[in-house]
Amino acid sequence: MLATFFAVLVAEMGDRSQILAAALAIRFGDDRRILAGLMLATLLNCAISAAAGSVIDQWISEEPVRLFIALAYIFAGTGMLMWRRPVDILSGWKTGAVTTSFLGLFILQLGDKSQFLIAAQAAATPFWGFTFAGGVIGIMAACVPAILLREKLAQIAPIKRIRRMGGALLLLWGLYLALGVFDLV
Repeated sequence: MLATFFAVLVAEMGDRSQILAAALAIRFGDDRRILAGLMLATLLNCAISAAAGSVIDQWISEEPVRLFIALAYIFAGTGMLMWRRPVDILSGWKTGAVTTSFLGLFILQLGDKSQFLIAAQAAATPFWGFTFAGGVIGIMAACVPAILLREKLAQIAPIKRIRRMGGALLLLWGLYLALGVFDLV
């Protein structure tokens, strides 16, 4: 649970989910509704990820799972260090705050690096519920301050630097894990 929490928290710092959550909070001005949509999207995405990881755990042996975990960290770190597309703030959507935040954040999180980190961690343990919980708490811990602080978050925290440091950390950890899979460390 803690490994997933920290990995997802680092991966979500300065991520598009954080930016979209803040933009929706600015647009709608209703933190509770944006938080509700975020929570629903996060619960559903983390459940999908943890369930997929649980299925993967049943299909493959321990060594490929260890490589899957290493690759998830490598790709998450690399993704944080690379250029990313600007976030569509969904200004054309005519739905309410909860629906817009739920659907927008669900779609944005689907197939994101955090989802792969959660699936990889869930594949490594028979207790996928803990992985699910760690993922939910990690995403919420990253996005709730963005909703509450909105544009002030960028003024308070050096988002680019945090993103680069987090990306480097995840990448290095993934490389270390990969070297361990091949008995090189």
